[in-house]
Amino acid sequence: MLARILIDNVTKNEWLAEWGLAVYIEYNRHKILLDTGTTGKFLKNAEAMGIDLKTVDFGVLSHAHYDHANGLGAFFECNARASFYVRNGVRENCYSRHGLFPAYIGVRKGYLKQFKERMVYVDRDYEIIPGVTLLPHKTPGLSEVGRKAGMYVRQGFRFIPDAFEHEQSLVLDTERGLVIFNSCSHGGADNIINETIKTYPGRKIYALIGGFHLFRSTDEEVRSLITRIRATGIERIYTGHCTGQRAMELLKEGLGEMAQQIYTGLEIVV
Repeated sequence: MLARILIDNVTKNEWLAEWGLAVYIEYNRHKILLDTGTTGKFLKNAEAMGIDLKTVDFGVLSHAHYDHANGLGAFFECNARASFYVRNGVRENCYSRHGLFPAYIGVRKGYLKQFKERMVYVDRDYEIIPGVTLLPHKTPGLSEVGRKAGMYVRQGFRFIPDAFEHEQSLVLDTERGLVIFNSCSHGGADNIINETIKTYPGRKIYALIGGFHLFRSTDEEVRSLITRIRATGIERIYTGHCTGQRAMELLKEGLGEMAQQIYTGLEIVV
C-alpha cells in the first residue's frame, strides 16, 4: 500500500496547502482517492507529483464536511468514470455552533444532487474490493461527542448534536496489519481503533492515518487520548489537518516515534 497526501494544512515543499485533506492511495493495482479538500488545489499538487487522477478507480468520502467534500466538483470534472462511496447518513445538513448563529460546514449545497450518478451510498460494513472495507461508527453515545465539539445536524427546524452517522473509516488489509484511514476522527481516534479491533477480532492494527480533531482540545484531553491510544496496541499514528499544532506536540511527546505528522506531499508506504 502506498498513500500520498495530496493536500493538508501543512506543506514542507513546493506543494500547495489549505484547510482540508485529500489522500491518494494505491492498493493491489487499484487507485483510490480519499476526500478532495476544500478546493481543487489537490489536483494541481497531484499533477506536480506525477499522479494522474484520471486513472483513479474509485473515491471515498470520509464524512460530509466542506473541507473534505468541496473539491468533488473539480475531481469529477477531471475524472469521468470513478464513483465516490459515501455513508448513507450523508446529507447537506452539518453545522457548527461556536457563536451566536449556526454556521454551515457541510458538503457544498447542490453537490449531492448534481453528482448523484457518481455517488454510491453504503450501509453497514461494506467491502468495496477484497482487502478494502468501509466501516461506520459502532460506538454508542457519539452525539455527546458532537455536542462537546459544537457540531450539529439540522433536522427540519431543529439542530441536534451530530452523532457522526455520515463518517466512515476506510480500512485496508496489508502485510503489516490493518491500516485505518479516518480523515477527522470526529468519533474519537481511540473509538475508531477499537471499532476496527471489534470488527476484525484477533487481527493486528498497524496504523491510523488522518486528522484527530484536537485543535480545540485541552492538554488534559489530549493526554487522556494518548493513554487510550496506547492501550489499543496500535503501532503507528499519522495525523495532521484538524489535529492542531499543540496537540501534535503532545502526541509526539506522549507517543514518541509512534506519532508522525502528515503534510502535503508526505508518502506513506506499508
